[in-house]
Amino acid sequence: MNDQQQLLIVSNRGPLRFSVSSDGEVTAKRGGGGLVTALSALTATRPVTWVASALSDDDAAVAERGAYRDGNLTLRLVQHDREEYDRYYNVFANPTLWFVHHYLWSLALEPSVDRNVRLAWEAGYVPVNERFAEAAAEELAEAGPRPLVMVHDYQLFMVPGSLRARVPDAVIHHFTHIPWPQPDYWRVLPVDVRTAIHESMLACDVVGLHTPRYARSFLQCCERFVPNAQVDVRGGEAEFQGRRIRARAYPISVNPDEFERLAAEPAVVDAEPKVLEARPEKLILRVDRTDPSKNVVRGFSAFDLFLSDHPEWAGRVTMLALLDPSRPEIPEYAEYVGAIQRAARAVNDRYYTGDWMPIDLRISDNFPEAVAAYKHYDVLLVNAIFDGMNLIAKEAPLINERDGVLILSENTGAHVELGRYALTVNPFDIQATADAIHEALVMPEQERHQRIEAIRRQVREHDIDRWIRDQLDDLAEVDGVEAPEALR
Repeated sequence: MNDQQQLLIVSNRGPLRFSVSSDGEVTAKRGGGGLVTALSALTATRPVTWVASALSDDDAAVAERGAYRDGNLTLRLVQHDREEYDRYYNVFANPTLWFVHHYLWSLALEPSVDRNVRLAWEAGYVPVNERFAEAAAEELAEAGPRPLVMVHDYQLFMVPGSLRARVPDAVIHHFTHIPWPQPDYWRVLPVDVRTAIHESMLACDVVGLHTPRYARSFLQCCERFVPNAQVDVRGGEAEFQGRRIRARAYPISVNPDEFERLAAEPAVVDAEPKVLEARPEKLILRVDRTDPSKNVVRGFSAFDLFLSDHPEWAGRVTMLALLDPSRPEIPEYAEYVGAIQRAARAVNDRYYTGDWMPIDLRISDNFPEAVAAYKHYDVLLVNAIFDGMNLIAKEAPLINERDGVLILSENTGAHVELGRYALTVNPFDIQATADAIHEALVMPEQERHQRIEAIRRQVREHDIDRWIRDQLDDLAEVDGVEAPEALR
């Protein structure tokens, strides 16, 4: 892209959170989440317009004043009807789409696509996406030729189609931060819904996903659900309505320098004693959200089985589970928190000795404590059912001081890059996970060191700057790009 080409980002959550005092003074703080961290770097080098939701009353008050400007950033906040937004986010995007993308539905019993789900689509997801597209088009009203629009994630699948109709010459990119399921699993959604989603995504010039596997699944879905699309899965592209769409893999990463800086921050250093008091001889760590896709319950079951198979480790190893509460207003998530607590209690009741707690479960939003724990684990367990990437597998080894071993689910995006250096597990196989825990704990020191150093090299060479640069380079070539290499 050139310096004159307008760059616009569209995401549900924006880069800033606002507070407004009683006298009207506005204070802005950087928003949370990996997406914000990754894309905020763009504003350091060029002007960026960002369209996002007004998520609080203070955000709405700022939105009433018009676009908020801070250096290179122009932030347009979109206001929503509360009931409409609730349908969009808490019924259709989560859990309906999230559960589809992570293969979480127990198909014998759920989902039931009833009037409530249909209403969430027609009177929630679609109109909210339309409002995003309308706001983006307004921000592009005075743009020069071929403005570049980067749309992010599963909450906004309908934005590309709506925006293409409004700004036909825009270069539109959509990046999905979660897995793309295979066609058969999409069939839990009604025909018109799944067709509309894939047709809208084919309004893009480039569709980005974390891995070649997800990119192939996306194209296979387009081939199955959009009859008029000409799809070349091996070539990584499709043609639809006279346009060419490229599906490409861009594995997201982290900023290694930032995590090295975080490791020395006072809040992290202050949190270390609380982490260290949890460990006897060895410490197994998991850092996750309380999301069903993270597979926490099976992780506890595997640890239970490990202790049963290897009683010599009783009193010598603790699993520290630092879990960030996730979407408690959604019943499926609230129920899963209860399942997590029951599973941890069952293990602790079975093995507790009075001076040793097998599972130290902490459910709170405490990022400094998580970073402190990164420094001191002997084993890092990442056994997600499915995960778009899982950045914890990339973050934690960067600052770990004990040559910790990574146990990694084969169904995470991170496994494509890190699997050869980790102990790979099938997330459904608790016996294999229990065996991997034992293998990690008894692994020779030299092998532990070699594995974690290899992970660090991979992450440093493929950092967040490279993730952004690779996408921008491809988007710059949209008008005359050669066919991409076959997706492997």
